[in-house]
This record gives sequence, structure tokens and C-alpha cells, in this order.
Amino acid sequence: MKRVGEGSFESKHCKIDPLPAARGRRSPPFRGRKELRPILRSMKPRPFDYIRPDTAEEAVAFLAEYGEDARVLAGGQSLVPMLNLRLTDASALIDISRIAALDVIRDIGDRIEIGAAVTQNKLMAWPQLAQKLPLVAAALPFVGHFQTRNKGTVCGSMAHADPSSELPLVLAVLGGEIVLRSRRGERVLAAGDFQKDMLTTARAPDELIVAARFPVANGSGIAFREVARRHGDFAIIAVAALAEDNEAVRLGVGGMAGRPAVRRVAAEGADGAIAAWAEELEGYEDLHASAAMRRDLFRNLAPLAMKEALRCAA
Repeated sequence: MKRVGEGSFESKHCKIDPLPAARGRRSPPFRGRKELRPILRSMKPRPFDYIRPDTAEEAVAFLAEYGEDARVLAGGQSLVPMLNLRLTDASALIDISRIAALDVIRDIGDRIEIGAAVTQNKLMAWPQLAQKLPLVAAALPFVGHFQTRNKGTVCGSMAHADPSSELPLVLAVLGGEIVLRSRRGERVLAAGDFQKDMLTTARAPDELIVAARFPVANGSGIAFREVARRHGDFAIIAVAALAEDNEAVRLGVGGMAGRPAVRRVAAEGADGAIAAWAEELEGYEDLHASAAMRRDLFRNLAPLAMKEALRCAA
């Protein structure tokens, strides 16, 4: 385990202690690798302790110590920008990205358990993904870009809990679970109980997300569709569908409320049911789309996803 002092980073070559720019100290010029020496730089986020535990148990112990003042770093694709913009603060950053026990994909029978350090690209490259988790395989190409998927983790998407994020939507449609661990023990929450609202989850400050469990969906018809301003952006609207027979589809939508909404929709009279559901959800306004646009997109996208899933199930 490495624990580096407040606001500090340690590299192979030197230790860099960023100081507030207000002190007026300028960084010495870079003189090449042979003459590399400590460099004073200002930090974008506020100072914090950087901690890199070797085990999940160590990570849990530090979460118990720091409580609400700690943030867990796995991939950092959402957390680091938020720290830099000072939308969130941390007294301690607990880096779990190198904990080997959390960087594992396990087949536990009727579920696939994805460890908290497993990146999105590692899951995409898993040979059994399309067979065991076809809906996840359909959604993953829409998650960010190749570069961000190299660092971004599956469980990190769950922890961030963006209402337009693809992976929390898929977990909710499949009826998956989140595994949480603390010094008090381990508990497992259903996806619908874990994500409470926009950027809000049921994780306690001393708990670590150790895994996400996706139910195996062999033989089910699936479909995933979304509309975004650019491929890889967060979805304006995302729709996931799971059909186990020809009579109904388990349909989920992201981007319409503070968390993914999931409902069983009968194949007969689906268009009317979806239109009524869209009005019920209302949608929300932001710089990307109006609530009316979101409702319209959902009314048009959901029937297409349902038909595709039913065709796959037939």
C-alpha cells in the first residue's frame, strides 16, 4: 500500500508536491530526463491524501477512517474532472485500480460478477460476453470512447449514477445487483435499490463497491438503442429491451428521470403503453434537449427496440 502525503503524487522519478499557485512560485524549467528533479506545480483540485491500498480490506479500512471525506478512484473518468472543476472535494483519494482481487470477471452460475477494477474495455474483450451477457455487449460500444473505456470501469459507471449512463440502465433492465463491503460486513442491493436519483446511490460513506452482478440472459431477445449528440457522449435518451417470450418485453429507459426507469410492456398495444409512460415520466430539461424532445424520442425509439428484441426472441 502506498500512502502519499497531502496533495502529493509519487512517480518513478520523483515526488511532486503541488503548491497553491497563489504562493507565486514558478516551476523550474524541465531539463530532460537525466536532470529530472522535483517540480513545484499548482493543483486544479484542492489538496488531498492519495492512498493506494493493496487489498479491498485495506481500502475498506481507509473508508472507515475518512468516511464522507474520502473518494474512491477506479478509472477516474468522471471523478477526476469533477475534482478539477471543484464540483466535489476529497480529503483522501483511495485508488483501487491496482487491487488484483477486484480486477476479475467471475462466472458464478446464473450471474456474471464484474469486479470493481474491471475496465469497460476488459469486459468488452471477454470472450463469453456476447453469449452470457448479450445486452451488455450491445450497450458497451455506446459507452464513451475507446480511450475512456481503457480506464473507465464498469462499477465506476454504477457509482457515478448518471441518469443517462448506459451500464446502470442495462443492470436495471437485467435485474442485476451491486455488492457493497464495509467493516460491518457485506450487503447486496438490487440495481433499483442502489441507484436512488441523479448522481445519488444507497452506498454508505464507509462502503466500497466491490462488484456488479449481471444475470445471464442466454436465449433472450435483446435490443439497445440510444440518441446522443455524438457517438460516445452520454445519451439524450437510451432504451434497453429484454424479451424472454413473444408476449412482453422488459423495457428500460435512461435520460428521462433521475435514474433508469424499467417496466414490463406487453407486445399487444405497446405503442399506446409507451406513449402513456412517456407522459408519466415527463422528462427533464438541460442544455442537450428539452423534456418534450426527450418524450418524443422515447415514443419513437422504444417501439423499435421492442420489435428488435421480440424478433431476437422468436
